[in-house]
Amino acid sequence: MGLRHGTVSFLSDYGLEDEFVGVVHSVLRSLAPAVAVVDVTHGIPAHDVRAGSLALARSAPYLCPGVVLAVVDPGVGGDRRGIAVEVGGGQSVLVGPDNGLLAPAVAMVGGADRAVALTNADFHLDSPGTTFDGRDVFAPVAAHLCNGVDLAELGEPLETGLLVPGVVPVSGHEADGLHAEVLWIDRFGNVQLNVDPDDLPGDRVQVRIGERVRTAQRVSSFDEVPPGGLGLLVDSAGLVALVVARSSAAAELALGTGDAVVLAEADGADAGVTTSVELGRRTDDRTDDREEVC
Repeated sequence: MGLRHGTVSFLSDYGLEDEFVGVVHSVLRSLAPAVAVVDVTHGIPAHDVRAGSLALARSAPYLCPGVVLAVVDPGVGGDRRGIAVEVGGGQSVLVGPDNGLLAPAVAMVGGADRAVALTNADFHLDSPGTTFDGRDVFAPVAAHLCNGVDLAELGEPLETGLLVPGVVPVSGHEADGLHAEVLWIDRFGNVQLNVDPDDLPGDRVQVRIGERVRTAQRVSSFDEVPPGGLGLLVDSAGLVALVVARSSAAAELALGTGDAVVLAEADGADAGVTTSVELGRRTDDRTDDREEVC
């Protein structure tokens, strides 16, 4: 049986402090020694399926054809299914838990062709426990797929429309402006919002976070943001991000993932105005129910 897929793209919340990533690499190499492994990231916050799904969706259009191994799996050892999902007419297969992690990436690349539950233990490692499916189930399955094992041999077929969806918040227009949410803050402190550039209310925008108000100017590069100013920049994923020049917008605005931001058209008189009221943070028990299921 010849090599079918030459690349495994690997994303997880394992971090690099423990041996988890290295062990998964070694399992892949032992079963499919000719395969290259690309580490997309292992810095997803622990148990944060949404953050993992968004990172995977941002990455998916640029990943090499092959097998995508994604593990953010707080339900490991429980009732959630392990799955493999074929996309692109067989060009790629995504392997991981069926907990919403894979669904946004599958949608980004055109939807699923076939899917199976990973119920055939012949393609798993013997395991002393149930807490490391990345090593014992997902990595060996990924390797066997690379080696040419057909998806149908790995387990029971699944209806592709019945996979657990990923839930992504959607911005919405209200009387006081466009209500948005922070999706992601990168290591530079750029604040990605769930806002399409076409939905911006203008080139100069009032940004409201709790009781604090800033005025931001739409820019096309970081260096266009004036000193002390705030910019709205279309980021590498095609969404609007709040940015400052060569510093952290997240730190300056005291923003975190999931916080609420309201964007409204700025009047000419309020350009550059900042109120110094203490920032209001959006809590986990928020009631805003705008969501997109993908």
